Amino acid sequence: MAGNSAALATMIIAERAALLRRVERIVDDPADAEEVVQSMWLKVQAMDDGRPILSKRAYLFRLARNLALDFRRSQQRRGALADAVQTVLSESDDAPGQDRIVDSSQVLERVRAAAAALPEPTRTIFRLNRFEGESQPAIARRLGISTTTVENHIRRALNALAAARDGRDPQL
Repeated sequence: MAGNSAALATMIIAERAALLRRVERIVDDPADAEEVVQSMWLKVQAMDDGRPILSKRAYLFRLARNLALDFRRSQQRRGALADAVQTVLSESDDAPGQDRIVDSSQVLERVRAAAAALPEPTRTIFRLNRFEGESQPAIARRLGISTTTVENHIRRALNALAAARDGRDPQL
């Protein structure tokens, strides 16, 4: 430790009370202020002495302020995270009830039946587009039909599946 590090370390010792007061005004807790000043000490110890610091006292108090602000922001983030975790932990169980499970199973069965009842080539075009990820132009080239025809088949399939989901008669 030489140069800047040594001078700043000596100054931290000499100005400790003033540094603690300044930091405590920002972090609002004497124990946290001690922690910030300690981290400032470690930061000063790790400094290189490349360029001389001309106004060491101003540098030291600026460093204290910046570290205190960083500490306060970190504490605020931790507090927000802790609040979010507490909210999640205290919420009631959102698991669906038995009646909702039965209703969902019935809806799923209606949609599966409607999908199985789709006429060809609507079923194939819908499967290629929605389940295998092929684009409409690629399907049109593959089947030798126009893109508009592919769009119409997909629209018919979606309408039929939506009707089945809603409990209506899927008209094709």
